[in-house]
Amino acid sequence: MHDIKWIRDNPAAFDRALARRGLPGEAARLIEIDERRRAAIGKAEAAQARRNAASKEIGAARRSNEEETAQKLVVEVAALKAAIPELEAEERRLSKELDDALARIPNSPLDDVPDGTDAGGNAEHHHFGAKRSYGFAPKQHFELGEGLGEMDFETAAKLSGARFVVLKRGLARLERALGQFMIDLHTGQHGYTEVSPPLLVRDEVMFGTAQLPKFEEDQFWAVSGERLAPHGGDEGGDQMVLEALRAGRLGLIPTAEVPLTNMVRESILEEAALPLRLTALTPCFRAEAGAAGKDTRGMIRQHQFGKVELVSVTSPGQSGDEHERMLSCAEEVLRRLELHYQVVTLCAGDMGFAAQKTYDIEVWLPGQGAYREISSCSNCGEFQARRMAARYRTREGRQVRHVHTLNGSGVAVGRALIAVLETYQQQDGSIAVPDVLQPYMGGLKVIEHER
Repeated sequence: MHDIKWIRDNPAAFDRALARRGLPGEAARLIEIDERRRAAIGKAEAAQARRNAASKEIGAARRSNEEETAQKLVVEVAALKAAIPELEAEERRLSKELDDALARIPNSPLDDVPDGTDAGGNAEHHHFGAKRSYGFAPKQHFELGEGLGEMDFETAAKLSGARFVVLKRGLARLERALGQFMIDLHTGQHGYTEVSPPLLVRDEVMFGTAQLPKFEEDQFWAVSGERLAPHGGDEGGDQMVLEALRAGRLGLIPTAEVPLTNMVRESILEEAALPLRLTALTPCFRAEAGAAGKDTRGMIRQHQFGKVELVSVTSPGQSGDEHERMLSCAEEVLRRLELHYQVVTLCAGDMGFAAQKTYDIEVWLPGQGAYREISSCSNCGEFQARRMAARYRTREGRQVRHVHTLNGSGVAVGRALIAVLETYQQQDGSIAVPDVLQPYMGGLKVIEHER
Protein backbone atom coordinates (compact mmCIF):
# COMPACT_ATOMS: atom_id res chain seq x y z
CA MET A 1 0.00 0.00 0.00
CA HIS A 2 1.38 3.37 -0.96
CA ASP A 3 1.44 6.53 1.15
CA ILE A 4 -0.80 9.13 -0.50
CA LYS A 5 1.12 11.93 1.22
CA TRP A 6 4.35 10.74 -0.43
CA ILE A 7 2.55 10.52 -3.79
CA ARG A 8 1.28 14.11 -3.41
CA ASP A 9 4.82 15.30 -2.69
CA ASN A 10 6.49 13.15 -5.39
CA PRO A 11 4.00 12.56 -8.24
CA ALA A 12 6.61 12.36 -11.02
CA ALA A 13 8.77 9.85 -9.09
CA PHE A 14 5.71 7.71 -8.37
CA ASP A 15 4.71 7.59 -12.02
CA ARG A 16 8.29 6.81 -13.09
CA ALA A 17 8.26 3.81 -10.75
CA LEU A 18 5.01 2.56 -12.29
CA ALA A 19 6.43 3.09 -15.77
CA ARG A 20 9.32 0.79 -14.86
CA ARG A 21 6.70 -1.91 -14.22
CA GLY A 22 5.13 -1.18 -17.60
CA LEU A 23 2.11 0.56 -16.07
CA PRO A 24 0.54 3.96 -16.81
CA GLY A 25 0.88 6.85 -14.41
CA GLU A 26 -1.61 7.01 -11.54
CA ALA A 27 -0.47 10.02 -9.50
CA ALA A 28 -2.89 12.55 -11.03
CA ARG A 29 -5.91 10.27 -10.55
CA LEU A 30 -4.98 9.43 -6.97
CA ILE A 31 -4.30 13.05 -6.06
CA GLU A 32 -7.66 14.08 -7.56
CA ILE A 33 -9.50 11.51 -5.42
CA ASP A 34 -7.52 12.66 -2.40
CA GLU A 35 -8.41 16.30 -3.09
CA ARG A 36 -12.09 15.41 -3.08
CA ARG A 37 -11.61 13.35 0.09
CA ARG A 38 -9.81 16.20 1.83
CA ALA A 39 -12.53 18.63 0.75
CA ALA A 40 -15.18 16.30 2.16
CA ILE A 41 -13.28 16.10 5.45
CA GLY A 42 -13.08 19.89 5.53
CA LYS A 43 -16.82 20.26 4.92
CA ALA A 44 -17.69 17.71 7.61
CA GLU A 45 -15.34 19.33 10.12
CA ALA A 46 -16.64 22.83 9.32
CA ALA A 47 -20.24 21.69 9.70
CA GLN A 48 -19.48 20.05 13.05
CA ALA A 49 -17.63 23.14 14.26
CA ARG A 50 -20.49 25.38 13.21
CA ARG A 51 -23.01 23.09 14.91
CA ASN A 52 -21.05 23.27 18.17
CA ALA A 53 -20.72 27.05 17.93
CA ALA A 54 -24.41 27.53 17.07
CA SER A 55 -25.45 25.34 19.98
CA LYS A 56 -23.55 27.63 22.34
CA GLU A 57 -25.06 30.70 20.66
CA ILE A 58 -28.59 29.41 21.34
CA GLY A 59 -27.98 29.53 25.07
CA ALA A 60 -26.43 33.00 24.86
CA ALA A 61 -29.37 34.30 22.79
CA ARG A 62 -31.91 32.94 25.23
CA ARG A 63 -30.10 34.43 28.20
CA SER A 64 -30.31 37.75 26.38
CA ASN A 65 -34.04 37.19 25.63
CA GLU A 66 -33.32 37.15 21.88
CA GLU A 67 -35.84 34.39 21.17
CA GLU A 68 -36.10 35.08 17.45
CA THR A 69 -32.33 34.69 17.08
CA ALA A 70 -32.44 31.57 19.24
CA GLN A 71 -35.11 29.99 17.03
CA LYS A 72 -33.11 30.69 13.88
CA LEU A 73 -30.11 29.04 15.50
CA VAL A 74 -32.22 26.03 16.50
CA VAL A 75 -33.29 25.62 12.87
CA GLU A 76 -29.66 25.95 11.74
CA VAL A 77 -28.46 23.34 14.25
CA ALA A 78 -31.20 20.93 13.14
CA ALA A 79 -30.18 21.38 9.52
CA LEU A 80 -26.53 20.81 10.37
CA LYS A 81 -27.40 17.75 12.45
CA ALA A 82 -29.19 16.30 9.43
CA ALA A 83 -26.40 17.22 6.99
CA ILE A 84 -23.40 16.00 8.99
CA PRO A 85 -24.11 12.23 8.56
CA GLU A 86 -24.32 12.74 4.78
CA LEU A 87 -21.06 14.70 4.77
CA GLU A 88 -19.38 11.99 6.87
CA ALA A 89 -20.74 9.28 4.56
CA GLU A 90 -19.26 11.14 1.57
CA GLU A 91 -15.92 11.31 3.38
CA ARG A 92 -16.03 7.55 4.05
CA ARG A 93 -17.00 6.84 0.43
CA LEU A 94 -14.09 8.86 -0.92
CA SER A 95 -11.67 7.35 1.61
CA LYS A 96 -12.75 3.89 0.46
CA GLU A 97 -12.40 4.91 -3.19
CA LEU A 98 -8.85 6.10 -2.51
CA ASP A 99 -7.94 3.01 -0.47
CA ASP A 100 -9.36 0.70 -3.15
CA ALA A 101 -7.36 2.49 -5.84
CA LEU A 102 -4.13 2.37 -3.81
CA ALA A 103 -4.68 -1.32 -2.96
CA ARG A 104 -4.50 -2.30 -6.64
CA ILE A 105 -1.21 -0.56 -7.39
CA PRO A 106 2.00 -2.65 -7.05
CA ASN A 107 5.04 -1.75 -5.00
CA SER A 108 7.69 0.56 -6.45
CA PRO A 109 10.97 -1.11 -7.52
CA LEU A 110 14.18 -0.06 -5.81
CA ASP A 111 16.67 1.92 -7.87
CA ASP A 112 19.08 -1.03 -8.23
CA VAL A 113 16.42 -3.32 -9.73
CA PRO A 114 17.15 -3.92 -13.44
CA ASP A 115 14.82 -2.40 -16.03
CA GLY A 116 12.82 -4.80 -18.16
CA THR A 117 9.29 -5.86 -19.02
CA ASP A 118 9.46 -9.64 -18.52
CA ALA A 119 11.77 -12.53 -17.60
CA GLY A 120 14.03 -11.60 -20.50
CA GLY A 121 15.15 -8.55 -18.52
CA ASN A 122 16.26 -10.50 -15.45
CA ALA A 123 19.96 -10.30 -14.59
CA GLU A 124 22.08 -13.28 -13.56
CA HIS A 125 23.51 -12.65 -10.11
CA HIS A 126 25.63 -15.79 -9.58
CA HIS A 127 25.47 -19.57 -9.83
CA PHE A 128 26.55 -22.61 -7.81
CA GLY A 129 27.98 -25.90 -9.06
CA ALA A 130 27.85 -27.25 -12.58
CA LYS A 131 25.54 -29.34 -14.71
CA ARG A 132 26.11 -33.05 -14.23
CA SER A 133 27.05 -35.32 -17.11
CA TYR A 134 25.17 -38.59 -17.55
CA GLY A 135 26.08 -41.60 -19.64
CA PHE A 136 22.42 -41.83 -20.65
CA ALA A 137 19.56 -39.51 -21.58
CA PRO A 138 18.22 -38.19 -18.25
CA LYS A 139 14.47 -38.58 -17.71
CA GLN A 140 11.99 -36.10 -16.34
CA HIS A 141 10.73 -36.49 -12.79
CA PHE A 142 7.32 -37.86 -13.71
CA GLU A 143 8.89 -40.56 -15.89
CA LEU A 144 11.12 -41.55 -12.98
CA GLY A 145 8.34 -41.43 -10.40
CA GLU A 146 5.91 -43.43 -12.49
CA GLY A 147 8.65 -45.89 -13.39
CA LEU A 148 9.22 -46.50 -9.68
CA GLY A 149 5.50 -46.96 -9.18
CA GLU A 150 5.56 -44.26 -6.51
CA MET A 151 4.13 -41.19 -8.30
CA ASP A 152 0.46 -41.60 -9.20
CA PHE A 153 -1.35 -38.85 -11.12
CA GLU A 154 -4.23 -41.07 -12.24
CA THR A 155 -5.41 -41.86 -8.72
CA ALA A 156 -4.94 -38.21 -7.70
CA ALA A 157 -7.18 -37.17 -10.59
CA LYS A 158 -9.89 -39.55 -9.36
CA LEU A 159 -9.64 -38.02 -5.90
CA SER A 160 -9.24 -34.33 -6.70
CA GLY A 161 -8.85 -33.62 -10.42
CA ALA A 162 -5.93 -32.23 -12.39
CA ARG A 163 -2.77 -30.77 -10.83
CA PHE A 164 -2.64 -33.15 -7.88
CA VAL A 165 -0.41 -36.14 -7.19
CA VAL A 166 -0.27 -39.15 -4.89
CA LEU A 167 3.23 -40.06 -3.70
CA LYS A 168 3.94 -43.48 -2.21
CA ARG A 169 6.62 -45.36 -0.29
CA GLY A 170 10.12 -43.99 -0.91
CA LEU A 171 9.02 -40.81 -2.69
CA ALA A 172 6.51 -39.96 0.04
CA ARG A 173 9.25 -40.42 2.60
CA LEU A 174 11.72 -38.41 0.50
CA GLU A 175 9.27 -35.50 0.32
CA ARG A 176 8.86 -35.60 4.10
CA ALA A 177 12.64 -35.84 4.57
CA LEU A 178 13.23 -32.76 2.43
CA GLY A 179 10.82 -30.65 4.48
CA GLN A 180 12.26 -31.82 7.79
CA PHE A 181 15.81 -31.20 6.62
CA MET A 182 14.96 -27.64 5.54
CA ILE A 183 13.13 -26.70 8.72
CA ASP A 184 15.92 -28.17 10.86
CA LEU A 185 18.52 -26.18 8.94
CA HIS A 186 16.69 -22.86 9.24
CA THR A 187 15.84 -23.24 12.91
CA GLY A 188 19.05 -24.93 14.05
CA GLN A 189 21.62 -22.88 12.12
CA HIS A 190 19.93 -19.82 10.62
CA GLY A 191 18.15 -18.54 13.71
CA TYR A 192 14.55 -18.69 12.50
CA THR A 193 11.73 -19.44 14.94
CA GLU A 194 9.55 -22.34 13.81
CA VAL A 195 5.81 -21.62 13.67
CA SER A 196 2.87 -23.89 12.95
CA PRO A 197 0.29 -21.41 11.62
CA PRO A 198 -3.36 -21.80 10.59
CA LEU A 199 -3.85 -22.87 6.98
CA LEU A 200 -7.15 -20.97 6.71
CA VAL A 201 -7.14 -17.18 7.08
CA ARG A 202 -9.53 -14.22 6.91
CA ASP A 203 -9.86 -11.81 4.00
CA GLU A 204 -8.07 -9.03 5.88
CA VAL A 205 -5.06 -11.31 6.34
CA MET A 206 -4.99 -12.04 2.59
CA PHE A 207 -5.25 -8.28 2.03
CA GLY A 208 -2.32 -7.62 4.36
CA THR A 209 0.15 -9.52 2.20
CA ALA A 210 -1.55 -8.31 -1.03
CA GLN A 211 -3.25 -11.50 -2.23
CA LEU A 212 -6.42 -9.38 -2.15
CA PRO A 213 -8.00 -7.66 -3.90
CA LYS A 214 -6.07 -8.15 -7.13
CA PHE A 215 -5.47 -11.92 -6.97
CA GLU A 216 -8.77 -13.19 -5.59
CA GLU A 217 -9.20 -15.70 -8.43
CA ASP A 218 -5.81 -17.27 -7.71
CA GLN A 219 -6.87 -18.38 -4.23
CA PHE A 220 -8.88 -21.34 -2.93
CA TRP A 221 -11.72 -20.45 -0.57
CA ALA A 222 -13.39 -22.49 2.17
CA VAL A 223 -17.00 -21.67 3.04
CA SER A 224 -19.05 -23.09 5.92
CA GLY A 225 -22.15 -25.10 5.00
CA GLU A 226 -24.61 -22.59 6.41
CA ARG A 227 -23.28 -19.96 4.01
CA LEU A 228 -24.34 -22.18 1.11
CA ALA A 229 -28.02 -22.11 2.13
CA PRO A 230 -30.43 -20.71 -0.53
CA HIS A 231 -30.93 -16.95 -0.43
CA GLY A 232 -34.15 -16.83 -2.47
CA GLY A 233 -34.72 -16.04 -6.11
CA ASP A 234 -35.35 -12.32 -5.88
CA GLU A 235 -33.60 -9.83 -8.14
CA GLY A 236 -30.01 -9.32 -7.06
CA GLY A 237 -29.98 -12.68 -5.32
CA ASP A 238 -26.71 -13.76 -6.96
CA GLN A 239 -24.95 -10.69 -5.58
CA MET A 240 -26.42 -11.36 -2.13
CA VAL A 241 -25.13 -14.93 -2.26
CA LEU A 242 -21.67 -13.72 -3.31
CA GLU A 243 -21.55 -11.16 -0.50
CA ALA A 244 -22.71 -13.77 2.02
CA LEU A 245 -20.05 -16.21 0.86
CA ARG A 246 -17.33 -13.57 1.14
CA ALA A 247 -18.52 -12.59 4.60
CA GLY A 248 -18.17 -16.12 5.92
CA ARG A 249 -15.28 -17.53 3.93
CA LEU A 250 -11.71 -18.32 4.86
CA GLY A 251 -8.86 -18.53 2.37
CA LEU A 252 -6.52 -21.50 2.08
CA ILE A 253 -3.00 -20.08 2.30
CA PRO A 254 -1.08 -19.91 -1.00
CA THR A 255 2.12 -19.66 1.06
CA ALA A 256 2.98 -19.49 4.76
CA GLU A 257 4.11 -15.93 4.07
CA VAL A 258 0.46 -14.94 4.57
CA PRO A 259 -0.04 -16.04 8.21
CA LEU A 260 3.59 -15.53 9.26
CA THR A 261 3.79 -11.92 8.06
CA ASN A 262 0.37 -11.10 9.49
CA MET A 263 1.45 -12.24 12.94
CA VAL A 264 2.64 -8.64 13.46
CA ARG A 265 -0.48 -6.99 12.01
CA GLU A 266 -2.01 -4.18 14.08
CA SER A 267 1.01 -4.30 16.41
CA ILE A 268 3.73 -1.94 17.58
CA LEU A 269 7.01 -3.82 18.12
CA GLU A 270 10.04 -2.58 19.98
CA GLU A 271 13.03 -1.86 17.76
CA ALA A 272 15.22 -4.01 20.01
CA ALA A 273 13.11 -7.06 19.00
CA LEU A 274 14.00 -6.61 15.33
CA PRO A 275 14.80 -8.39 13.13
CA LEU A 276 12.10 -10.97 13.79
CA ARG A 277 12.70 -14.20 11.83
CA LEU A 278 9.99 -16.83 11.38
CA THR A 279 9.76 -20.06 9.42
CA ALA A 280 7.10 -22.69 8.75
CA LEU A 281 6.68 -25.91 6.80
CA THR A 282 3.13 -26.00 5.49
CA PRO A 283 0.96 -27.23 2.67
CA CYS A 284 0.18 -24.42 0.22
CA PHE A 285 -2.85 -24.11 -2.07
CA ARG A 286 -3.05 -22.20 -5.35
CA ALA A 287 -5.88 -22.15 -7.86
CA GLU A 288 -3.40 -21.32 -10.67
CA ALA A 289 -6.20 -19.41 -12.43
CA GLY A 290 -3.81 -17.94 -14.97
CA ALA A 291 -1.84 -21.12 -15.60
CA ALA A 292 -4.10 -22.85 -18.13
CA GLY A 293 -1.98 -25.02 -20.40
CA LYS A 294 1.24 -24.43 -18.43
CA ASP A 295 3.18 -27.37 -16.96
CA THR A 296 0.21 -29.71 -17.15
CA ARG A 297 2.43 -32.80 -16.95
CA GLY A 298 4.11 -33.68 -13.68
CA MET A 299 4.56 -31.84 -10.38
CA ILE A 300 5.93 -28.47 -11.48
CA ARG A 301 2.67 -26.56 -11.04
CA GLN A 302 0.31 -28.14 -8.51
CA HIS A 303 -2.79 -26.93 -6.69
CA GLN A 304 -1.36 -28.33 -3.44
CA PHE A 305 2.32 -28.48 -2.51
CA GLY A 306 4.61 -28.26 0.50
CA LYS A 307 6.93 -25.33 1.12
CA VAL A 308 9.23 -24.03 3.81
CA GLU A 309 8.74 -20.29 4.10
CA LEU A 310 11.11 -17.70 5.56
CA VAL A 311 9.73 -14.38 6.83
CA SER A 312 11.64 -11.47 8.36
CA VAL A 313 10.29 -8.33 9.98
CA THR A 314 12.89 -5.56 10.26
CA SER A 315 13.46 -1.87 10.71
CA PRO A 316 13.96 0.08 7.45
CA GLY A 317 17.71 0.23 8.00
CA GLN A 318 18.00 -3.56 8.34
CA SER A 319 15.97 -4.79 5.39
CA GLY A 320 18.64 -4.53 2.68
CA ASP A 321 21.16 -6.67 4.58
CA GLU A 322 18.38 -9.02 5.73
CA HIS A 323 17.42 -9.62 2.10
CA GLU A 324 20.95 -10.79 1.28
CA ARG A 325 20.98 -12.97 4.41
CA MET A 326 17.65 -14.57 3.52
CA LEU A 327 18.92 -15.39 0.05
CA SER A 328 21.98 -17.11 1.50
CA CYS A 329 19.78 -19.16 3.88
CA ALA A 330 17.66 -20.41 0.97
CA GLU A 331 20.75 -21.13 -1.10
CA GLU A 332 22.27 -23.21 1.68
CA VAL A 333 19.48 -25.77 1.25
CA LEU A 334 20.47 -26.39 -2.38
CA ARG A 335 24.19 -26.30 -1.62
CA ARG A 336 23.81 -29.07 0.95
CA LEU A 337 21.72 -31.07 -1.47
CA GLU A 338 24.51 -30.46 -4.04
CA LEU A 339 22.07 -29.18 -6.65
CA HIS A 340 23.24 -26.88 -9.44
CA TYR A 341 21.40 -23.56 -9.52
CA GLN A 342 21.61 -19.94 -10.57
CA VAL A 343 20.40 -16.77 -8.83
CA VAL A 344 18.81 -13.99 -10.87
CA THR A 345 17.74 -10.50 -9.91
CA LEU A 346 14.26 -9.95 -11.28
CA CYS A 347 13.70 -6.91 -13.45
CA ALA A 348 11.04 -4.34 -12.58
CA GLY A 349 8.47 -5.80 -14.98
CA ASP A 350 8.83 -9.39 -13.71
CA MET A 351 8.61 -8.80 -9.95
CA GLY A 352 5.66 -9.84 -7.82
CA PHE A 353 3.01 -7.31 -6.85
CA ALA A 354 4.24 -6.63 -3.29
CA ALA A 355 7.99 -6.74 -3.92
CA GLN A 356 10.40 -3.83 -4.31
CA LYS A 357 13.32 -6.18 -5.04
CA THR A 358 13.39 -9.94 -5.69
CA TYR A 359 16.00 -12.64 -6.14
CA ASP A 360 14.90 -15.90 -7.76
CA ILE A 361 16.83 -19.10 -7.26
CA GLU A 362 16.48 -21.35 -10.31
CA VAL A 363 17.50 -24.97 -9.94
CA TRP A 364 18.79 -26.97 -12.91
CA LEU A 365 16.57 -29.88 -13.93
CA PRO A 366 18.56 -32.33 -16.12
CA GLY A 367 15.45 -34.13 -17.37
CA GLN A 368 13.91 -30.90 -18.60
CA GLY A 369 17.23 -29.41 -19.61
CA ALA A 370 16.13 -26.13 -18.07
CA TYR A 371 16.38 -23.93 -14.98
CA ARG A 372 13.15 -23.67 -12.97
CA GLU A 373 12.35 -21.38 -10.06
CA ILE A 374 12.60 -23.08 -6.67
CA SER A 375 12.78 -20.03 -4.41
CA SER A 376 11.85 -16.38 -4.60
CA CYS A 377 13.24 -14.01 -1.94
CA SER A 378 11.64 -10.56 -1.81
CA ASN A 379 12.07 -7.35 0.13
CA CYS A 380 8.66 -5.66 0.35
CA GLY A 381 9.79 -2.58 2.26
CA GLU A 382 6.86 -1.01 4.14
CA PHE A 383 4.33 -1.95 1.44
CA GLN A 384 2.74 -4.85 3.35
CA ALA A 385 3.24 -3.18 6.73
CA ARG A 386 0.99 -0.28 5.68
CA ARG A 387 -1.73 -2.74 4.69
CA MET A 388 -1.39 -4.53 8.05
CA ALA A 389 -0.77 -1.50 10.32
CA ALA A 390 2.45 -3.19 11.47
CA ARG A 391 4.81 -0.75 13.16
CA TYR A 392 7.72 -0.46 15.57
CA ARG A 393 8.78 2.05 18.20
CA THR A 394 12.28 3.49 17.74
CA ARG A 395 14.87 2.86 20.44
CA GLU A 396 14.58 6.44 21.66
CA GLY A 397 10.82 5.93 21.95
CA ARG A 398 10.12 9.16 20.12
CA GLN A 399 8.68 7.79 16.89
CA VAL A 400 6.48 4.97 15.64
CA ARG A 401 7.27 3.83 12.08
CA HIS A 402 6.19 1.07 9.74
CA VAL A 403 8.33 -2.07 9.77
CA HIS A 404 9.78 -3.63 6.63
CA THR A 405 8.76 -7.18 5.69
CA LEU A 406 10.63 -9.80 3.68
CA ASN A 407 9.70 -13.29 2.55
CA GLY A 408 11.36 -16.15 0.74
CA SER A 409 10.95 -19.83 -0.04
CA GLY A 410 13.42 -21.84 1.91
CA VAL A 411 12.59 -23.76 -0.32
CA ALA A 412 9.61 -25.22 -2.25
CA VAL A 413 9.57 -28.89 -1.17
CA GLY A 414 7.83 -30.25 -4.26
CA ARG A 415 10.27 -28.61 -6.64
CA ALA A 416 13.19 -29.73 -4.48
CA LEU A 417 11.85 -33.27 -4.80
CA ILE A 418 11.73 -32.86 -8.59
CA ALA A 419 15.31 -31.55 -8.63
CA VAL A 420 16.59 -34.42 -6.47
CA LEU A 421 14.85 -37.02 -8.65
CA GLU A 422 16.23 -35.61 -11.89
CA THR A 423 19.71 -34.85 -10.54
CA TYR A 424 20.26 -38.09 -8.62
CA GLN A 425 18.66 -40.45 -11.15
CA GLN A 426 20.60 -43.55 -12.17
CA GLN A 427 20.53 -45.41 -15.44
CA ASP A 428 18.24 -48.15 -14.11
CA GLY A 429 15.64 -45.57 -13.02
CA SER A 430 16.52 -45.72 -9.33
CA ILE A 431 17.27 -42.57 -7.30
CA ALA A 432 20.37 -42.12 -5.15
CA VAL A 433 19.46 -40.40 -1.88
CA PRO A 434 21.60 -37.29 -1.23
CA ASP A 435 23.95 -37.75 1.73
CA VAL A 436 22.34 -34.98 3.77
CA LEU A 437 18.92 -36.66 3.54
CA GLN A 438 19.96 -40.20 4.43
CA PRO A 439 19.56 -39.67 8.21
CA TYR A 440 15.96 -38.59 7.54
CA MET A 441 15.42 -41.71 5.41
CA GLY A 442 16.51 -44.21 8.04
CA GLY A 443 19.87 -44.64 6.30
CA LEU A 444 18.29 -45.53 2.94
CA LYS A 445 20.75 -44.77 0.15
CA VAL A 446 18.77 -45.69 -2.97
CA ILE A 447 15.09 -45.55 -3.88
CA GLU A 448 14.33 -48.30 -6.35
CA HIS A 449 11.34 -50.11 -7.76
CA GLU A 450 9.89 -52.66 -5.37
CA ARG A 451 9.82 -56.06 -6.98
